[in-house]
Amino acid sequence: MRGNENTSWVMPTHIVAAAGVVENENGEILLVRTYNGGWVFPGGQVEEGENVVEAAQREIFEESGIRAKVEKLFCISSNTCKYPGYNGVKEIPTKVMLDFICRKTGGNLRGSDETAEAAWLKPDEALARIQAPAIRERFRVYLEWKEQAAQVGFGTPTYLEYVTKPEFKLKQKRTL
Repeated sequence: MRGNENTSWVMPTHIVAAAGVVENENGEILLVRTYNGGWVFPGGQVEEGENVVEAAQREIFEESGIRAKVEKLFCISSNTCKYPGYNGVKEIPTKVMLDFICRKTGGNLRGSDETAEAAWLKPDEALARIQAPAIRERFRVYLEWKEQAAQVGFGTPTYLEYVTKPEFKLKQKRTL
């Protein structure tokens, strides 16, 4: 779309985020307990000049003390709602999230400035602890990916579209 003297075009703004479901050698999953959002798998916003793989690894380490190798993409999500910001931010834009299966490579489990604690949990226990609907849905996609991989030798990524405000609503779910 082009602007003329009567109109202007505003570039769309999206937050790009990366997250990792980190597996250890015992088949456990890394979760972190945030101060405001409960238990989640680690992840966050991709910073300027950073790629999504680096962002996932950085976020995992910052939030848990665990070093991880990014291995497989299992989910791409779009949170297509905007909502009022906080701490001086006027509006939170839509988000695009890439979720990866990761393998623990080192580090020491700990909390952080962003997380009260970190823990290794069996997958069913991890699902039971995750209460945020969007994170829960994304973790279910991970479990479906793992089940498919066990049955046919590979997993197929899933695309989710949802809104989180005023309440969670899954708008679309499909394999890619």
